[in-house]
Amino acid sequence: MDAANPRAAAAVGDNGGVTDAHPSFRDRVRAEARLVGESLLSFGPSAGRRWPLALQAGLAMAVPVVLLAVLGHSDIALFAATGAFTVIYGGWLRPAERARFAPLVAASLFACAALGVLAAAGGVGFVLTGVFVLTIGAVALTGWISLGPPGPVFAVLVFGLSAHVTAVEDGVRAADPALYLSVVAGALAFACLLVAAPLVLPRYRREPVRPLGAIFPPRWGAVARAMTTRAVIVAVVGVAAAAVVDPDRSYWIVCAGLAVIGSPLGRRAAATRGIHRMVGTLVGAGVYLALALIPFPVWALGLLLGAFQMLIELIIVRHYALALVFITPLVLLIIGSASADATSFTLALERVLDTIVGAVVGTAAALAVRLRKD
Repeated sequence: MDAANPRAAAAVGDNGGVTDAHPSFRDRVRAEARLVGESLLSFGPSAGRRWPLALQAGLAMAVPVVLLAVLGHSDIALFAATGAFTVIYGGWLRPAERARFAPLVAASLFACAALGVLAAAGGVGFVLTGVFVLTIGAVALTGWISLGPPGPVFAVLVFGLSAHVTAVEDGVRAADPALYLSVVAGALAFACLLVAAPLVLPRYRREPVRPLGAIFPPRWGAVARAMTTRAVIVAVVGVAAAAVVDPDRSYWIVCAGLAVIGSPLGRRAAATRGIHRMVGTLVGAGVYLALALIPFPVWALGLLLGAFQMLIELIIVRHYALALVFITPLVLLIIGSASADATSFTLALERVLDTIVGAVVGTAAALAVRLRKD
């Protein structure tokens, strides 16, 4: 999304002569705003064949939800949606490499879910502490091994969702922790099977397999240090803001910030990503409100979520804001299933406000800490 230098562009007048080697602050703001506007109205370059990954992600999202609903467990079916997050990591790896990598991702996500359940038992203070520590730790780890997209966001999201779903209400858990973790574990295992499915074809089994240590070589360089410093800012400000506004929503604010700084992006790219996140979330909240008016049976909702997940994986590498139009209702529909006391409008409004706060914090952190190459 980085385009021609606006300073250089502003230095040439209509007649080709040099008019202003140092454009004003207003001119620079206009130039940057024009670049952001162009990014919102255009698609990025194609990233190759995305449909196999998108299909796996859609199946990982839909099949467990639909299966549980059909078997008469509609009340817990949507808990299985988190298994799909396993599939979207390491999409660039060879099939045999992904098959080895996916169980590590699944184990990490399950650990985040278990920590969220434990934190929920301790109350708001434990949840806020968990979001704070996990945010910094997840960014440091993903930066250290150069994990790549989607980075640390889902670690914090799964933690927060798990704490929210199993929160203590009037002395009773909103959802049984053991049952919840069992559903999540089953969904994660199914996702790993989907990732390994291409290995039934001999041509994929014959491909050379690189050690994971060679694919993700640990290196605590300048990029990892900058990303972690940005994460500290997001964690401190995001958790502090949540403590004032609503501690139960801390993970959403921080996740919005992490989406901006969780990848090694320069200042302009990070700021553009933050704006995309706000715009996409606002439109996506409208989509959610429209869908919330339709009384979907849970099995149909599972199919809808699977379709959304497929679209997300096809679109996200080319247009981040458009992907958020589908990401937002997907997550809100899952949260809404465990938020019987909140209206759809209230839920959407809260998440839009949280996203704006988080994206602003993430953008500020990216602008404050320059990303230097190792």
